[in-house]
Amino acid sequence: MAAYLLAHLRKPEEIHPDVLEYKDRVQSTLDPFSGRFIVRGGEVDVREGEWPGDVVLVEFPSMKHARDFYDSAAYQEILHLRTDHLKGEVILVEGV
Repeated sequence: MAAYLLAHLRKPEEIHPDVLEYKDRVQSTLDPFSGRFIVRGGEVDVREGEWPGDVVLVEFPSMKHARDFYDSAAYQEILHLRTDHLKGEVILVEGV
């Protein structure tokens, strides 16, 4: 069953160069786990409640792939490039 990484990231006043480096490097950390971007930013049309920020949605073949990606040494090495400069939430969730 497919699984997804869903991130809700707040837009900073200014993009730090580390965030740009993270964006350049993240795909290579997804590839070994067959992760692919479904949504990466783009227009958000809020219909209910509040949603300050951007949406990132990455699809994996399974929850095991998603967890193994997030916990991988390669991803953990670059994670701080984003988390040091962008506030937000990240969840892993199974599809239907």
